Amino acid sequence: MTLRRNLTSDKATALQNPTRLIPILFLATIALGTILLLLPIARVDEGSAPFMTALFTATSAVAVTGLIVVDTPTYWTGFGQGVILFLFQIGGFGIMTAATLLGLVAGRTFGLRDRMATQIERSRLDIGDAKSVLKLVLAITLIVELIVTLILTLRLRLAYDYDWGSALWNGLFQAVSAFNNAGFSTYSDSMMGFQSDAIILGPIMIAVVITALGFPVMQELRERPFEFEKWTLHSKITVTGTVVLLLAGWAGMMAAEWTNPDTLGPMQLGEKALNAAFHSVMPRTAGFNSLDVGSFRDETLMGNYLLMFIGGGSAGTAGGIKITTFVLILAIVVSEVRGQRDAVLFGRRVHQDVERQALSVVVLALLLIAIATSILLAITPHSLRDVLFETVSAFSTVGLSTGITGDLPYLGQLVIIVLMFVGRVGTITVATALALGASRRPYRYPEENPIVG
Repeated sequence: MTLRRNLTSDKATALQNPTRLIPILFLATIALGTILLLLPIARVDEGSAPFMTALFTATSAVAVTGLIVVDTPTYWTGFGQGVILFLFQIGGFGIMTAATLLGLVAGRTFGLRDRMATQIERSRLDIGDAKSVLKLVLAITLIVELIVTLILTLRLRLAYDYDWGSALWNGLFQAVSAFNNAGFSTYSDSMMGFQSDAIILGPIMIAVVITALGFPVMQELRERPFEFEKWTLHSKITVTGTVVLLLAGWAGMMAAEWTNPDTLGPMQLGEKALNAAFHSVMPRTAGFNSLDVGSFRDETLMGNYLLMFIGGGSAGTAGGIKITTFVLILAIVVSEVRGQRDAVLFGRRVHQDVERQALSVVVLALLLIAIATSILLAITPHSLRDVLFETVSAFSTVGLSTGITGDLPYLGQLVIIVLMFVGRVGTITVATALALGASRRPYRYPEENPIVG
């Protein structure tokens, strides 16, 4: 009896560990989505969707990636599209956030380690802020999605002569997908049909940028919107980095694609600026496109590799290694070059444990992308240019593609599925494990320094 009680207690403790709980919750949601998408009612044609198609779509939705192997508006019925919307809403809101909400509703008293763990996706918040943050997340989600839905619905109804039902559905789907950085669309060509419409592209861009900042930054902006000096280091890095990357992406896009006859070339100045801005925002986290990505020049794709890999802010719906991680790596390099002992940002020294966490995340990300790229190159006829774009997009849960996703064999699709899952869940669990599992050995090995460089 005692043995059984101990085993039950061990299982409960294991499930409370965020490094196990988060993947389990994500996998459970993916499994549920796969089952729902396998129902005949979810597919336009007769019969059920192939298992791999349903699994790929469910994973992409829960991981808020947006990569697809079938055309969303023509392959899936209204029910199927509704399931996809539900999945990326849940995935975007955050399985961890949902777990915290359930714990609060149930009146569970979190211990110190649990309270820290349940907030890891929303960065390093004050221990007593969980309930406040949940309210903020819910409020921002509802407000932004409703406002964007309203704007898009009215625009589609008044400017494109949609009936009210179609306008509302398309507006709602695009709004929720944009806010959750999912990139799924009810249009086969994503946003390419609205290249010259700032009233359509503008709200989508704004929704993507807001949620890509991350919820800790949103909370800071709510409490101290114009007091930059009083912001936390995390918020300073995220906001500054976001502005710099958006401007750099826009300028790079304009310069590289200005004369490209398949993208910006034929457009007027205003349309060029609008679409360059749109494609400066989207590689950072979302998967919408208003231009043909497959027609981008090599230098544009190179810039997109970097933007996708960096991603957005921590503790939001964005993917990638995150802005703070990237900036911290730069700070470490600068400090080493200058011969300084500490990495310093905005007058604050960064602890060595955090530096090691950042380095670990970057190295693991590069290793996974390299392995996945090598596998896809071995089993497909596609070029390194397209395959690397696909793997970085999948790992960073961006969802942009040069058009090869639907051509991948089942093994290739499985590789992308693993990348999307790890990209969404892995960085969270790795950061959690590093933050909570850090310990000091009671001894140190003898020191010996290898040659570097």
